[in-house]
Amino acid sequence: MLSMNDLKRGTLFILEGAPFEVLEISHSHIGRGGSSTTARVRHCMTGQVLTKTFKQSDAFEEADITKRPILFLYDHRGEYVFCDPKDRAKRFPLSREILGDKTNWLKPNTELTAVFLVEDDSERIISIILPIKMDLKVIEAPPAIRGDTAQGGAKSVTLETGAKISVPLFISQDDVVRVNTETGLYAERVIKA
Repeated sequence: MLSMNDLKRGTLFILEGAPFEVLEISHSHIGRGGSSTTARVRHCMTGQVLTKTFKQSDAFEEADITKRPILFLYDHRGEYVFCDPKDRAKRFPLSREILGDKTNWLKPNTELTAVFLVEDDSERIISIILPIKMDLKVIEAPPAIRGDTAQGGAKSVTLETGAKISVPLFISQDDVVRVNTETGLYAERVIKA
């Protein structure tokens, strides 16, 4: 059993018979009152994101999971196709509901880790784990104008996956940047165009 203090980002647990993944968490302690935890959690089957408040006395069943590598191939009309890295013929689709916001960082031919929920001798994928940092190409970037630092020296660019992030002014189109997939923030420029 998991307690309120065991919950952290990425933790998978069972709540009311359904698997949930913790997206964000914050602890609060109010004077003589007990502490509580407010968490944004994602229902792993429907993709629904909820905000829940947990008390110190709450306990959760830990999800029975296994992890295996998978390879992302491509997306087509909202369906994301993956395969076994050892046998590309074993393909299977996953919906956006299961993947959530992680679709912002999916690049073809990227090896990921699949999280399988084990129930009654059967397994089904409930989440994926991305590499913490990924290198993505900038496909659209506005030009930097000398002296344009009214916004703190940052601009919004579009990456090859369609995600938009804020980067320093010196980043231009066709540069390759390293992005932290957990926070969605720019980390560094890897290749200058």
